Amino acid sequence: MKGIIDVLQEEVKQAFEKAGYDGKYAKVTISNRPDLCQYQCNGALAMAKEYHKAPIQMAEQIVELLKQSDTFAAIAAQAPGFINMTVSGEFLAAYINEMRAADKFGLEQPAKKETIVIDYGGANVAKPLHVGHLRSAVIGESVKRISRYVGHEVIGDVHLGDWGLQMGLVITGLQERQPELVYFDENYAGEYPEEAPFTISELEEIYPAASAKSKEDPEYKAKAMEATFKLQSGVRGYRALWKHIINVSVNDLKKNYSKLNVEFDLWKGESDVHDIIPEMVAYMKDNGYAHLSEGALVVDVKEDTDTKEIPPCMILKSDGASLYNTTDLATIMERMKLYHPDELIYVVDKRQELYFEQVFRCARKTKLVEPETELKFLGFGTMNGKDGKPFKTRQGGVMRLENLIKDTQDEMYKKIKEGRDMEDAEARKVADVVAISALKYGDLSNQASKDYVFDIDRFTSFEGDTGPYILYTIVRIKSILNKYKEQGGDLTAVKLQQPGNASEKELAMELAQFNTMIATAGEELAPHKVCAYIYDLANAFNHFYHETKILGEENEERKQGLVALLVLTRDILETCIDMLGFEAPEKM
Repeated sequence: MKGIIDVLQEEVKQAFEKAGYDGKYAKVTISNRPDLCQYQCNGALAMAKEYHKAPIQMAEQIVELLKQSDTFAAIAAQAPGFINMTVSGEFLAAYINEMRAADKFGLEQPAKKETIVIDYGGANVAKPLHVGHLRSAVIGESVKRISRYVGHEVIGDVHLGDWGLQMGLVITGLQERQPELVYFDENYAGEYPEEAPFTISELEEIYPAASAKSKEDPEYKAKAMEATFKLQSGVRGYRALWKHIINVSVNDLKKNYSKLNVEFDLWKGESDVHDIIPEMVAYMKDNGYAHLSEGALVVDVKEDTDTKEIPPCMILKSDGASLYNTTDLATIMERMKLYHPDELIYVVDKRQELYFEQVFRCARKTKLVEPETELKFLGFGTMNGKDGKPFKTRQGGVMRLENLIKDTQDEMYKKIKEGRDMEDAEARKVADVVAISALKYGDLSNQASKDYVFDIDRFTSFEGDTGPYILYTIVRIKSILNKYKEQGGDLTAVKLQQPGNASEKELAMELAQFNTMIATAGEELAPHKVCAYIYDLANAFNHFYHETKILGEENEERKQGLVALLVLTRDILETCIDMLGFEAPEKM
């Protein structure tokens, strides 16, 4: 079914054309003056020049035609040429009843079901997740879920940093600690142990120590580079160790991502394309795309229309070593071969925009992607502390993501215990669920490209534009519906009625906007639009709740209509929070 604005626009368009005007001017928008009307059309102003008539004259002509429609409770022309519209209760009730009965509340399927690969997460093996990984994870997960809901085939890839010098550093650090391990015995011909010779905690100690030492000790760095070469050359022991590093790291990463309700379809990494890089390099050379510049192999990506300098995309360094560019281009080549995506979306720090501009241009110039393949950069801003600087621990270090989650859960637990009579175990369980909403909503309610301040006090509040407020609203609705069922009511039999008061109509209006909102959020890769919508919807519900007797309503037909409104509100809110990547408890 069409979105409510599309339905209204079609009717207004017919009136424009009947009056002798071009239907292209019949654009309907939500009113910026809700005190005057619900929707407006400013087309008469836009077409004054073409038709040489006063806008108000044309607007009045169109309004006279639309007054004959049952769609509108009120419609008027207002100087200098606005058309103000308020829909009728009958039209509104019919529309949202149709939403209730339809799959996905009547959301129209896309004209073309696309295959989309979303690259997000960006975790490195052998390193713990820190707060810098939060935004990529929660934004990417939400974009993935929204795109799936809209109707596309979506593949989420964590794209691990699991190759290169960092692996050599870990191996060298491990050899320094445990030189007796069979992995370092070049003459060893047996099977290697199935169990890793280190825990995740030990692994997380090894890398920073090795990295720090390599910066001070050139000999140690050379040893790490040699280890990297041996690994990439396929030395058995080094490959076996590397597999242990991957397995231990990935198991820990999955555990921590799961706390955020973040799931990846693919756990591929830089290593997956190592073997196809020579093929890609040869292809670029053979087809004249790449050339040598000061010993390095580069592809020129600058265009004549550029107003700023765009450096060449380096494929190989002068010593023949590959770079991140090389790996990312090879990954694009592999994704095109395996999945034939219509879109590739990268959710990364916005400070990498120039880098990805180079990579995307290079991919197009070298024809690694089809001309119609979309390459999208979704750059996110920084999560800052109250001082406006990137978020740190109280000691000034980078906070581990699991600690941030725990701190939020502890704060949520404290607030639940302060305000509610709840057993400790239940309070802890509820706090853990609600805390994830606080974290994710606190992030996602901001436009991705904007920096924001992490404020644990505000994010965990049950009031205002927060995740806990949204969940509290859902739990309140669930409580009312449970009472209705306890009284013998049947939630499947209720039917929406025409709105009986202003707050009821306001709530119905918000519900009717769902399809338009979610289509826009999907098209613009904008989870913050979902957040803005459910905040408005929650406010509309709570206003309605305080002004309306629901279970105390004596007229049974009207009571059922009110309950039907609650069912739809609950369903849409729960659908939206699922797209944001969190859930509501049964009670709070």
